[in-house]
Amino acid sequence: MADVVFRRGRVVDPGSGHDAVADVHIRDGRVEAVGDAIGPVEGATEIDVAGLVVGPGFVDLHSHVHSVAGHRLQALDGVTTALDLEAGLMPLRRGYADAAAEGRPLNYGFSASWTGARARVLAGIEPDASRGGMLSVLGVPAWQATSTPEQLGRWLGVLEEELADGGLGIGVLMGYAPYSDPAEFLAVARLAARAGVPTFTHVREIVEADPSIPVDGSEEIAVVAAETGAAMHHCHVNSTSRRHVDRVLATLDRARAGGSRVTVEAYPYGAGSTGIGAYFPEPERLARWGMTPANITILRTGERVADEARLRELRATDPGAACVLEYLDEEKVVDRELLLHSLAFPDSIVASDAMPVVWPDGTSESRAWPLPAGGSTHPRTAGTFAKSLRLMVRETATWTWSEAFRRCSYLPARVLDDVAPAMRSKGRLAPGSDADVVVLEPGSITDNATYFDSTRPSTGVRHLVVGGTPVVRDGVLDTTAFPGRAVRGEPR
Repeated sequence: MADVVFRRGRVVDPGSGHDAVADVHIRDGRVEAVGDAIGPVEGATEIDVAGLVVGPGFVDLHSHVHSVAGHRLQALDGVTTALDLEAGLMPLRRGYADAAAEGRPLNYGFSASWTGARARVLAGIEPDASRGGMLSVLGVPAWQATSTPEQLGRWLGVLEEELADGGLGIGVLMGYAPYSDPAEFLAVARLAARAGVPTFTHVREIVEADPSIPVDGSEEIAVVAAETGAAMHHCHVNSTSRRHVDRVLATLDRARAGGSRVTVEAYPYGAGSTGIGAYFPEPERLARWGMTPANITILRTGERVADEARLRELRATDPGAACVLEYLDEEKVVDRELLLHSLAFPDSIVASDAMPVVWPDGTSESRAWPLPAGGSTHPRTAGTFAKSLRLMVRETATWTWSEAFRRCSYLPARVLDDVAPAMRSKGRLAPGSDADVVVLEPGSITDNATYFDSTRPSTGVRHLVVGGTPVVRDGVLDTTAFPGRAVRGEPR
């Protein structure tokens, strides 16, 4: 592995607060030195990055793209580590083994899957460590029920086994089983606290959307974190809170002020994505959010659902089909401001909820680049980080560059410090840190993907290095580079 020296860039290290013009020397997968004038390095590749910003690669805590195709889109968005922590995978041994055998451009890792454990015990479904398999499970009612004491003990035991196999915490899709007994979530948090791992939760509905819910989803996070001491991460607060995000953020702020270990993430889009057979697209649920079937688009075909009858048909015949649900109108000032509030919230982490690229024949992988025509996904897969930088740094100046790297690199890595010692050297750009580095054009970094042209890569990432190996050079993806390595948990 040849040395690389980036010369004369604006070097930002959110760990130390460093923000100044400097050189960066990379050797053997690590940052060897950062300095004003590093001398000649024999045999090194020298790259002049004057006028560009150099920082630690982005750490995405919420990425469902278990594929080369998805990783390549995320690489051009500045991501060096893409982790599936909200849903997780099961069995983890297979998930890690498959990724290692296939090769990945980016670092990867998974949480232990609450949904998978419950599906095995309550519904007799054996998960296959695939995103497609997970989507198909979401619409199965049997796993969503409240467990008997014997069932609870069995699936908690499955989670413990998965943590021992490298899970980076426990991914809890509570929003897909919103009427399950809150005592079960408390039991999961107690397990997480004992194991020293975080939970990553898609919360159940908030009370404004469903007054019959057993407990408000965001209040539940706050209460359980206080009661158990577990580190608890609230996934995509923008999409689960919608127009009530300010109330939800105030709830989380009070919890943190009281000493609870609650972290939060957001992405800058007014539409979410899930399987058409999941809980949220039920016709009755849509009405409670002021939505109709026409707010739903099927990714694989581009079909906008015409009416309730068609929605029910799709839910019955193809429950695993990925779809996009529009819940905020980004063209409206008030809705746009709600998205910005989610990102501007103190210590809010940028995370994509990236979805696989799906082609009309149902495949979700391609090693061809550029990607073959006809593929579709949510635009957040290709554009979350670049769009966040465009909105929060370039257009509104809400964040400085140092703050942007803190939100996109440093803070997400710190969520995993206790469970994954390997993460302690990520999210930083200082001697000894991992050589996961992004170099971007500060004045032009932007997203290009749209809901109707969703696989257009972001532009402005000039260089991306993963573990010391270049993946993007001069804005061009290196299709021969597969340096991604597994990030595994080590529960105590």
